[in-house]
Order: sequence, then C-alpha cells, then structure tokens
Amino acid sequence: MTDDRHGLPGGEASLDEVLGSTVRHTGAFAGGVYVLSPSEPVLCLTAVCGVPAVVAAPWWRVAVSAAGPLSEAVREDRLVWVGRQEDMARLYPNAAAGIPYQCALAFAPLHGARRWGVLALVWSANHPPSLTRRERGHILSSARRLTQALDESPARRSIPETPRAVPLRHPGRDPAQNELAATDLVQRLPVGALSLDLEGRITYLNDAAARLIGGTTERLLGTLPWQSVSWLDDPVHEDHYRTAVFSREPVAYTALRPPDQWLDIRLYPNDSGISALISRARHRNPQQGAAPPISPSLGPPQGAGTGRVHQLIHLAAALSQTVTVADVVSVVADQITPAFGANGMVMSAADAGRLKIIGHRGYDPRTVTRLDGLPLDTDLTPAGHVLQSGMPAFYTEPEDIARAYPRAPVLSGKQAWAFLPLLVAERRVGCCVLSYDRPHSFSASDRAVLVSLSGLIAQAMDRALLYDAKHDLAQGLQQALLPTTLPHIPDLAVAARYLPAAHGMDVGGDFYDLIRLGDTDVAAVIGDVQGHNISAAALMGQVRTAVHATAGATPGEVLARTNRVLLDLETDLFVSCLYIHIDLAARRLHLASAGHPPPLLRSPAPMARTRVLEVEPGPLLGIGLGVDNAYPVTSAPLPAGSLLALYTDGLVENPGVDITESIADLARHLTGSGDRPLDELADSLVHHAFPHEAYTDDIALLLLRTR
Repeated sequence: MTDDRHGLPGGEASLDEVLGSTVRHTGAFAGGVYVLSPSEPVLCLTAVCGVPAVVAAPWWRVAVSAAGPLSEAVREDRLVWVGRQEDMARLYPNAAAGIPYQCALAFAPLHGARRWGVLALVWSANHPPSLTRRERGHILSSARRLTQALDESPARRSIPETPRAVPLRHPGRDPAQNELAATDLVQRLPVGALSLDLEGRITYLNDAAARLIGGTTERLLGTLPWQSVSWLDDPVHEDHYRTAVFSREPVAYTALRPPDQWLDIRLYPNDSGISALISRARHRNPQQGAAPPISPSLGPPQGAGTGRVHQLIHLAAALSQTVTVADVVSVVADQITPAFGANGMVMSAADAGRLKIIGHRGYDPRTVTRLDGLPLDTDLTPAGHVLQSGMPAFYTEPEDIARAYPRAPVLSGKQAWAFLPLLVAERRVGCCVLSYDRPHSFSASDRAVLVSLSGLIAQAMDRALLYDAKHDLAQGLQQALLPTTLPHIPDLAVAARYLPAAHGMDVGGDFYDLIRLGDTDVAAVIGDVQGHNISAAALMGQVRTAVHATAGATPGEVLARTNRVLLDLETDLFVSCLYIHIDLAARRLHLASAGHPPPLLRSPAPMARTRVLEVEPGPLLGIGLGVDNAYPVTSAPLPAGSLLALYTDGLVENPGVDITESIADLARHLTGSGDRPLDELADSLVHHAFPHEAYTDDIALLLLRTR
C-alpha cells in the first residue's frame, strides 16, 4: 500500500520513513517514536533514528506516571520543549539525573484514532533555547503524519523487544567518493585517526592510532574500543563517547595509557559517526591533575556500560521520590523490571515471620495467592532463605532452581530468576524477585548492579512501609473522630466533605457535625483546629465532644462553654468554630462565630441569589478567660428551599488572593450551580476552588438545603 499524500509505503515502512524525514527536516540529529503499551501504562520506544538503539537503552520503557517531559507530553496531550540542560534539571530533576548531556529535546503527543504515544526529537546544544513558530509547526505536522501512519495500520503496532533502528539517509551523499585518496591522506598523518560509528564500533583507524592505543588494525576493526582494549575498559571513556553522540559537540580529554603514556583524545561527532584524533600529550604533568581513574566496568553485555550507570542513577532518583509502598512497587514494576529485560516481578515484605506479597507483575493471580503468606523457612521458593541469609540468588534456568526447590519452576511458570534480599542495616525488610519467560544468564556486572539496586529498593521500601503505617493510623484516627454518618432530619437535605491537605499525613483539625436537637431543631457545626497533625486531630475530637455536650443552649453559650473546656485542657492550639441553631418550624437561623469564616445562604429558585451571612465574630476558642459573653448571636430568616453552605478557610484561602474576594467568588459559583444534587454541588465547589486538587490546607464543607 502507498500513501499518495506523502509518497510513503504503508505499514511500518511508512512510520520509519516519516521518522527519518522528520529528523532530517527539523534539523534534529536524532528522534524516536514511543508507543503506549496495550497492557500497562508504559511508553515503549519502538523506533529510533540518528543514534543506535543500545545508546537509548535506559529509556526504552518509560512509565506514563514518571516525572519527566516524555510522560508529561502524553498526560497533558501537548508539545513539551526542553531547550537546555539547565531547564531539564530545573523542571524535571529526576529525568535530568538519567540524561546528563547538553542537548535540546522536544516531545510531541501522537493522538489520533486513539492516544498512540510520543514523538521524541533531540538537537545539539547549539540549538537556541526556544523553538521558533516555524519549528513548532514542523514538529506538530510531523507528529500528525506519524499519527496518521499509526492510525492506518493499528493491527501491526506490536511492541518490539528492542527498538527498530531507522537509518538516517542524506540524499545525494556518496560514501565511497574519493575513498582511496582519503585513506592515503589519513595514513600520512603523524597523529592517530580513528572513526567510530554511532554504536561505538571502530570502522577505520590509521596505523598511528593502532600504535597509540595498542593493537593491530585487523584486531580492532569492528570492535568497541572499551571492550577490545584493556586500558580503555573504564566507564569514563564510553561516557565521553556517549556525551559526543548526544550533544553533537566536540569532546576533548586526556587519558593515561599504562604505565606512563598520556594521550590527548579529541572526539568530533556528526550524523554518521565520530572521528577521533589521538596524540601524545606533550606537556602533560601528572601533578597538575588526576587522569580518569581506571575501574571495573559496570556495563552489561552489549557493551552499554555507562548507559547502565546512568540508568542506575535514573532509577535511584526515581526510588528517592517514592512515598508509599504502591509508589515503590510501581517504580520496580514499570522501570526496574523492564530495564533488566525481566518479564515478571514479585515483591514481598517480612511480616510476623511470613512473606506478605505487596506487589506483583506478570504473574497469574492464582500463583500469587499460592505464594502469599509463605513462612520464611518455606521450601517452596528460595525467597525466605534469601531474606534470612541476606545473600542474593540467581538461577539461569529451571534445572538450577529445581535442585533445591523442585516445586518452584512448575508453580512459577518462569525460566530464570533473580532473588534479591531487601536489607536495611541488619533489618530484613523483604524480598524482590525478578523472573524471565526464557532462560537468562546474569553477568557479573548484571549481578553487581542488581545487588546495588536491591539496597536502594530496601531503603525506599522501609520508608514507604513506615509512611503507610503512619498514614493508616492517621486515617483511622480521622475517621474515628469525624462523624461516620449524619443524622436524617426531615425536610433537610445534607452533604459533607472532608479533604486533607495535599501534603502531610492526611489528617488535620477541620471538622463538621450535625446534631439533632428535637423534631424541628438541629445544630450545624463547623470548625478548624490550628495545625495539621495528630495533636490537632485529637483536639478536634475533644472540641466535638464539648459541643455535643452543650448543644441545645444558645449558640453563644455553646461556644463559651466549649472555650472553657479548651482552657481546662491547657492546649496551645486555637480553634475557630461556627455554630448555627436551625429552627425549621420558625424557619430561622441563630448563629455564633468564634473567628470562623461566614456562611453562605442561597435563596430558592427562580430568583436564586447567594449572600454572605454577616456574623459578628467572637474570639477564637482557647484564647483566654473573660470571654464568656464575647460570642454574640445573629439571627436570620431561612426561606423554604434555601441552601446553607458552611466551610473552613481551606476552601477560600489562596496565596495572593484576598479572602473576601475568594468568598465572593464562591458565592457567585453557588448562585450559578442550579438545583443539582447536593453531593454533586459539594464536589463542584471544591473543584471550582482547586481545579488541580492541590489543596494547601484541609477543607471541610457542609451543605444543607431545606425542602
């Protein structure tokens, strides 16, 4: 099939041709297409152009929830531009830890018949820090063409195990032109000249280069220098190569060839590869600075040593941002598991001598049920022994594990396993298992990196377990102190909301209550204890009890007696409170306030109008003695069909906005909301005040409508 509009062949060839064309015509040196996995919220790199796929290995799979520009382009369905490395570090510090290169990047969403993924483009660091209107239009146009290619052949959009490498062709270039003359020229040079392709393999070197780095032309051609030359087996050399590939800027450094030969190495990259010039360092003085240290490479097979180092940094940064156990499980499942090519993952926490499974991926739920809660001395899997001994275990094929645990291969259904103990100091936190659908060998560097990661996972998991325990305690306390249900009052519809601040333990001092006083009398209460902690929540419970004990007296007397209770408790915290006695028979309100924001009253349709009920405020509760008569009572009519809104300051306080204007804005929204159900109206008021749910304070809201 041919696309007549673009002259491109159909299917995957069309996608690749559009990607290659996009990279050429936008001036980028590299690009890639990410497609959303149909089975999990992960973006998978399916095609890459301008750089070898192995160079991009740390970013083959990116979680949609990750804090980075690629995921943000999908989540917000917009073009994301990062013009400088400084911008990356400022806006996306986690992503910057894994992309330590000077370059500019653009990420455009691919959204057609469905949300497909993202187009990623990379420019060298000499690109201006912002996009021109023409460049932006060209990128979005290319994204539409890629989306069209995906829409036209959706059945063929399977996720490959490794991204396809799309060649970057330059029309009219003849690579064989003047080949003999160029070879003679380079051989006559007194310095070493060496050519690397974008994957780092040596494609040409003159005799001088072979002598300087140590080796013969025949042995070095087609190899990765950091694998074929022993003294170059150091991540720092491969890192310089990667820096040149990603930045497209020249890189120069000095290296020591043992025992005492200093060499100046200069790398000159372009779209087809890297040219390296090597010469003796004439004026190198070892006392003026240290040479790049020689250390064992952490690289896995495929020679991606520094790629794995940067990947380790990126994963460590991701783990450092986790808060809950679910966060840790998501990072391990969405980032660590695919980074090591695993197909399954099980995480267990040690709990009372048993292994409680807290997260898994790639396993049948029935298998997980069978494995959950096994004792530490189980002979079903090695997990308990690994945790007790603190020693990791690697099994490359079913026969390996079957020798000691014969039932494990059949139960698991996998072919290879890495069992990693999660230890913090001497404390045993749990066990992480990565598994493979096919036999898998673990190199020494793979094992070293996995063991290092297990320590980071253990620390993150230990913090998360503690946080979840405190969070559960706080939520249990909050639920115990707030009313579980509000009483049913004839002729009165009620809805309530409590929303904790966006940061903290999800516990605070805001409260509400509805107290039946008789057949036609009811008290509505709302208040706010100073602080956002367990002390505030505990005091809130005591205030609610004091109000309940005195409800039925006049509103001013209720607040005065509650104030005396707080003074007897000798607390350092203050409380704002609004108490309203509602007389449904007389259709009257009687209010008293202890420094609380005023309520809103909306008149019934069709002439609905919302006004602020001005209440003369008294002092905050807990402020001091001599205030027994300081809570004046205000009365107001309550027409049938009226709506009364009580709220805490968290709903109307916004930085930089006067609270009076915020209350007026809330009243306008209430007027225009119509007679929708109270639960919908409560959610609407909260969303209007905080459309992005970034609550800076606790929010309590109580709505009452007379029938």
